Amino acid sequence: MNIRRLAPWLAAVLLCASGHSLGQTGDVQLASVHAAVARLADGELQVAKHADRQVPIASITKLMTAMVVLDAQQDLNEWLTVQPRQQQLGKTAWTRMRNASQAKRRDLLHIALMSSENIACDVLARHFPGGLPAFVKAMNSKATELGMRDTVFFDPAGLSPSNVSTAADLVKMVRAAYQYDLIRDVTTSTYHQVTFRKPRYSLQYGNTNPLVRSSRWDVALSKTGYLSEAGRCLVMVSKINGEQTVLVLLDSLGTRTPVGDAGRLRRWLESGDPGSVAVAARNYERERSAAYRADAVSHNVTR
Repeated sequence: MNIRRLAPWLAAVLLCASGHSLGQTGDVQLASVHAAVARLADGELQVAKHADRQVPIASITKLMTAMVVLDAQQDLNEWLTVQPRQQQLGKTAWTRMRNASQAKRRDLLHIALMSSENIACDVLARHFPGGLPAFVKAMNSKATELGMRDTVFFDPAGLSPSNVSTAADLVKMVRAAYQYDLIRDVTTSTYHQVTFRKPRYSLQYGNTNPLVRSSRWDVALSKTGYLSEAGRCLVMVSKINGEQTVLVLLDSLGTRTPVGDAGRLRRWLESGDPGSVAVAARNYERERSAAYRADAVSHNVTR
């Protein structure tokens, strides 16, 4: 009997027995501070690393934004006017889109998801019935509907560190987003050209997740995120061992670290190989984990 191949199964059994508040599941090595892996079909967690810790989620937010836009059933071919951001969140939202030009709702949704265009999210929210406040309220209502009890949204782009969730909650959000054909299609596209009007010009955008361009991965949904408070984040759905699997990786060092963790998780699920993590990424993970623990202690003391 190959014990290494039993490692993922044994970890899943331990996870079910003890809940998902674990520092590390099994012996898989991850640089991300928080992680969750689950079967898409039933949402059952196979890996959980601090999966119930509430943390900033940066642009992973945009999956909820997309669901709210699509649930409203507004005309995707309607031309919307690009305007400066309404919320001032203390974060830079650089854009190549020209102020006062127009783009179709469908294109703005595409580049918000695929290329993490922040201003596009603000434009989508401002053209929602009731405007930005109603849009954010709808985001939080959708989170409640999905059973995301530890999730709060403050803005539609994820620029606010007050947009918080847990890895376990994000599994629920990713599973819900997967049910939307358009979200699956645009988050796994590699490039997209947007044609604007008034004035007329075009811009080319690329996917922020390099794994969608890899022949070694079968990615069915993808979203990346980054804020200094959130670290590098990645959520995706990919076929592993012939089964669609949800991967949630939050707060890691450098753009390549979540990608490396995704590879380590796939190898571990397929063969039991725990992998290894670079020293710099491991040190970052330890420092961030210590900071989260200190914040939790401070919060409990001051309550």
